[in-house]
Amino acid sequence: MKIIAVIPARYASTRFPAKLMQDLGGKTIIRRTYDAAVATALFDDVFVVTDSDLIFEEIQSHGGKVVRSIKEHESGSDRIAEAVKEIEADIVVNVQGDEPFINKDNLEKVIAVFKEDIAGEIDLASLMVPIDDWESIENPNNVKVIVDQNQMALYFSRSVIPYPRDKEVGVQYYQHIGIYAFRKAALLEFTTLPMKSLEASEKLEQLRYLEYGKKIKMAITNHVGIGIDTIEDLEKAKRLLEQYPNL
Repeated sequence: MKIIAVIPARYASTRFPAKLMQDLGGKTIIRRTYDAAVATALFDDVFVVTDSDLIFEEIQSHGGKVVRSIKEHESGSDRIAEAVKEIEADIVVNVQGDEPFINKDNLEKVIAVFKEDIAGEIDLASLMVPIDDWESIENPNNVKVIVDQNQMALYFSRSVIPYPRDKEVGVQYYQHIGIYAFRKAALLEFTTLPMKSLEASEKLEQLRYLEYGKKIKMAITNHVGIGIDTIEDLEKAKRLLEQYPNL
């Protein structure tokens, strides 16, 4: 089983333009993320996929592997699928370019889903973290997921799911963490499938997989990555790196 990591790296960002090219401890954020992915030793190959000449040159000039994104894409899955179409792989792991402090345990969890899937039935693997405070549960920016007894995803939503008609039942709520591992065949098929109403309504691409009958298995984690979406996030990351230089 050949497992590769792909790091989507768009130059434009609404909240923090050019964030991936910002300096973090002597390296750009995108190069630090790339190096961290390679250092996990979990992957047969690691690629950055980008629409930016600057990011392309940044990775290539430091000996990294980078793929040019040619088309404009509506979703991360589409962008990754374009990049890996001609790359030999069985499993494709999406590593977030703006999370340079990669948690190896999280990546191992999604990879393990496929290693344990002897029958080859799982199309995607992803992560969820338990949440208990109602502010987080009710926040539409926090995508919730419900699963069956085998941790197969039943539905993802920005709404509160399940609805707490009886709060005494003791339901555990889970927030979806956007780390994906795809079976390559399922990823490529995704690009041929028209968007349906659930995805269009919630603006969650994982719903397209479910609407077309794909199987998504969730793994539980307690570690939420440190994303860099604002200048304030970058300053926090710099302080963290000063405190823990081996991150």
